[in-house]
This record gives sequence, structure tokens and C-alpha cells, in this order.
Amino acid sequence: MPHDVSLIAIMAAGFGLALLLGFVAARLRMPPLVGYLLAGIAIGPATPGFVGDMALAAQLAEIGVMLLMFGVGLHFSMQDLLAVKRIAVPGAIVQIAAATLLGYGLAQWWGWGAGAALVFGLCLSVASTVVLLRALEARGQLETANGSIAVGWLVVEDLVMVLVLVLLPPLAGLLQPGAAGAAEASGSLLTTVGLTLAKVAAFVILMLVVGRRVFPRVLWWVAGTGSRELFTLCVVAVAVGVAYGSALLFNVSFALGAFFAGMMMRESEYSHRAADESLPLRDAFSVLFFVSVGMLFDPQVLLDEPLRVLAVVAIIVVGKTLAAVALVLLMRYPLNTALTVGASLAQIGEFSFILAGLASRWACCRCKGRA
Repeated sequence: MPHDVSLIAIMAAGFGLALLLGFVAARLRMPPLVGYLLAGIAIGPATPGFVGDMALAAQLAEIGVMLLMFGVGLHFSMQDLLAVKRIAVPGAIVQIAAATLLGYGLAQWWGWGAGAALVFGLCLSVASTVVLLRALEARGQLETANGSIAVGWLVVEDLVMVLVLVLLPPLAGLLQPGAAGAAEASGSLLTTVGLTLAKVAAFVILMLVVGRRVFPRVLWWVAGTGSRELFTLCVVAVAVGVAYGSALLFNVSFALGAFFAGMMMRESEYSHRAADESLPLRDAFSVLFFVSVGMLFDPQVLLDEPLRVLAVVAIIVVGKTLAAVALVLLMRYPLNTALTVGASLAQIGEFSFILAGLASRWACCRCKGRA
């Protein structure tokens, strides 16, 4: 062909295989997302045949995350978030600490260094909000009390992971051997923490003070034109634009930026229409999210390190679930709430891959520096 069609190729292959394997999974009474993950494995670099562009797939997946989190925000008000803060904030923090310690202990047993073990534990501690939302939507529990607690819990996890991502470079200096690196890192750590918290606070205040007034009015103006295309374009532009701007200006993740944009637009009388108009796009691009996750999987690891894989799966599925269930029960919530939250955490999320990638790049830079 006379020009590059990598984007078209990854979309054609991703959507086509996801449709086929998702249909097979549904016929076998499994969630369709199992088929989407298998589609990603099939077009990933670890399997023969067509190999999709990993970078393009990741960017398309980010669009799906933005639209999905924006849609959740349209159904999730600030009052809903504050209503579950008593359980979501302490629960998420303690659960992250427990899962991180489990992962850290396992990596230390394998002989890993302190820095690598800490990052590994953090990767296991966070769950995917996207996976949770799809599961709750499929069971009609997204707008229930238990669903609100689970979503609020994972929103707090996302906020913690944003802080972790910006603190990882200075913490790396504290964890490396040698007093010089540790002293330099400790000097900038408090500054980094303060700056990050200030940026997140500034973003939240901007959304509450400006976004709550501006976004509903913009939606009202566009709806007044009577153009369906402009209305859909307005919804997508706000979701993607705020997500990108929040990441660029405030170091907030795309997902959190889109989530807060949706919550602010919920104040509009057209919020239900906005949710309906964006639903097809959300569904289509969220499929690409699961395809991109499948592309990261290398089946060979199951043959090379089966026991280590089982140990990691045990921490994710059993350890995190039991820790969350115990925490919720200790807070005097009913068993069904504990089980809902526990089951929602029996997976890892997109922040896990971001953390692992950042840590890998940092390790490579250190190795080059020593050379």
C-alpha cells in the first residue's frame, strides 16, 4: 500500500477478532471480555501471524478508558463519592498496603532487590476500574449502594497510584545503595509530595468551581442547536479534552480527569442524553482496552515459570480478596458488601502496567549510567 495503515490494521484486526472470540465466549457462557483478551493475545507479539502496533493499541485503549470513566461520572455525583468516603478511603489505603506487603515479601523470597520488590508489590495492589465497571454494568449493580462503594474504593486507589507514579523516581534514589543517592532523593521527596497534592487539589477545585458551572451550560447551548452530531461531538470533546488537559497540566491520570468531567456534566439536565449518545463509542473503544491488555501477555511464561505465576495469581485473587473482605467486615458493613468489594479487587489494572513500565525504564537508565 502507498501509505501507512497501522491504525486501520490494528482496529480491523482488534475489532474483528474481538467480535469472533467474544461471540464464542458468550456461547460458552463466559463473559465476552474473555474473548477480547484472547483476541489481544492472538495479535500480540508473543504469538505468530499478524502483530498489531502496541503503541497505537495502547493509545486507542486510553480513549476507551476516558470515555468509560466519563460515562461513570455521568451517573456518579460528588455526593455519591463523599457518601462512601468513610469506607473507601481507609479501606483502599489499608488494602493497598496489605497487597504491597504480600507482593514485596514474595519478590524478596525470589531474591529481588528492595526497589524491585516494592514496585512489584505496588503493581499487584491496584485493580482496574474499567474491568470493575464492565462487571458491575453486566450485573446491573453499577448504581447500587455496593456498586458505589466499589467504584469509590477504586477511585481512591487511582488517586493513590497517581501519587505513587510521581514519587517513584525520588523513592528510587532512597532505595538504591549509597548515601549520596539517598540523601539527594530524600531532599526532594517532601517537595514532590507537596507539589503533587497541590496539583490534584487544584484540579479538583477547578472542576468543582468552574467545571460544574461551565460544562452543563456548554451542553445546554449545543443541545439548543438541535444537531445530534454536535451534541455527540460536544460530549466526546469534553471527555477527551478534560482527560488530556488534566494529565498535561495537573499530572492526573486520563481516567480520573474524564471521571471528574463526567461528574460535573451530570449537573446538566441533558446528562442522561449525553450518557446514551456516548454509549456506542464507550463500548467500542473499551473493547480495544481489553485487546491491548491481551497483547501484553506472553503465553510462554506459563511454561517457563508456572509456580511463580500461580503465586502471583494467588495474591491477586485470594490475598487481595480476603484482605478487602476482612476490612469491610471490620468496618461493620454487611457480608454482601464485603464480597462485592472483595471480588472487584481480584484483578490488576492499567496502573500496574504503567508502574512496571516506568520501573523498567528507570532500571535501564541506571544500568546505562553505571556503564
